[in-house]
Amino acid sequence: MTVSRDKAPTAQETFMQMAQAAGLRGRLLVTVGLLILARLGVFLPVPGIDRARFSAELQNSPFVGLLDFFSGGGFSALGIFALGILPYINASIILQLLTAAIPALENLQKNEGEAGRRKIGQITRYVALGWSVIQSIGLSLWAQRFAVEPGAFFVFETVLALTAGSMFVMWLSELITERGIGNGASLLIFVNIVAVLPRTLGQTIELAQTGGRETVGKVIVLLLVFLVMIVGIVFVQEGSRRIPIITARRQVGKRLYRERKNYLPLRLNQGGVMPIIFASAVLILPTSLAGITSGDNSNGLLAPINQVLIQIANYLNPNGQTPWVYVAVYLVLILFFSYFYASLIINPVDMSQNLKKMGASIPGIRPGRATSEYIERVLNRLTLLGAIFLGLVAVVPTAVESATGVTTFRGLG
Repeated sequence: MTVSRDKAPTAQETFMQMAQAAGLRGRLLVTVGLLILARLGVFLPVPGIDRARFSAELQNSPFVGLLDFFSGGGFSALGIFALGILPYINASIILQLLTAAIPALENLQKNEGEAGRRKIGQITRYVALGWSVIQSIGLSLWAQRFAVEPGAFFVFETVLALTAGSMFVMWLSELITERGIGNGASLLIFVNIVAVLPRTLGQTIELAQTGGRETVGKVIVLLLVFLVMIVGIVFVQEGSRRIPIITARRQVGKRLYRERKNYLPLRLNQGGVMPIIFASAVLILPTSLAGITSGDNSNGLLAPINQVLIQIANYLNPNGQTPWVYVAVYLVLILFFSYFYASLIINPVDMSQNLKKMGASIPGIRPGRATSEYIERVLNRLTLLGAIFLGLVAVVPTAVESATGVTTFRGLG
């Protein structure tokens, strides 16, 4: 199918071009297939669990709903993918923080090129493995109350199944990133969240059908906010600040090339969705640890720790008595990870040196230190604006839910 050059291609033409591109079609099929495989593992149950007792207990648990949004229902089903991608996300957070603190890791990431990035990735996998084992042990000790035959063998079997499932999900994530379309971890989290939406959408439709005009109005407001958020996300993700740069005149042979004017694009949101993912992972950590350290150990060594974790989890519960604490901590974490991620992606000093080597400069700004300071100021302002928008994306669902009583947005923040 040919596309006219005097007008933008239509959606149908774009779709047909994508379908005809063999490489892109293959990547799309790989992505869809791996995501389906990741969802199937959620429904493979951990062996040896009394499902009736387990389901009855979860109905009274305040931790399940939040954990289910990151595992796509895997936690409430206690499938082998119950831990999901969270150990890998937590390991990535740990490694990124250590990279900023340990010069050897920073050198690997910045100066060793592709080989250094592979080493960082390998270290991240080892940390994710250790984190998976720790979480699996805690979860298996907690789930032992519902075991058909509790004991050391059940704990070992459950730890092995959960750890293997988490590592398999991590492998799927990297495979999607390498051979599919998009970031594997982000896509897995997105699919897990979307997997829970049919239930909440059904509740919303039922609420609109059984409620009065006021309820219908709230649902309409919800849909309008949802559409505005989608438009805003697209606008911010595509937005950038173009810094003008000029290249000095140069003579090659007998030809004199005039100075050229180009632009240095700086994205408004350097970190993409990763600051929200990292902030959510930190927020959910007390809830996760409180869930896996609870059990029949009221007088045990874990009891004081469990009580502290429960208090922290209650403070960070968006539907609890202190939602403002949740909002404040969430915004601070998003702001921190936005600046942290921007500092990892762009180094103003390196960018200034590269411009100097190219014989390029920013009009009105001296090359060298002044250029790096100018780029850093612009980057800080852009990062602040991007972080504020990400914060709105994260907390607006909670605010809409509190104002309307409609739960469709729950878990999307």
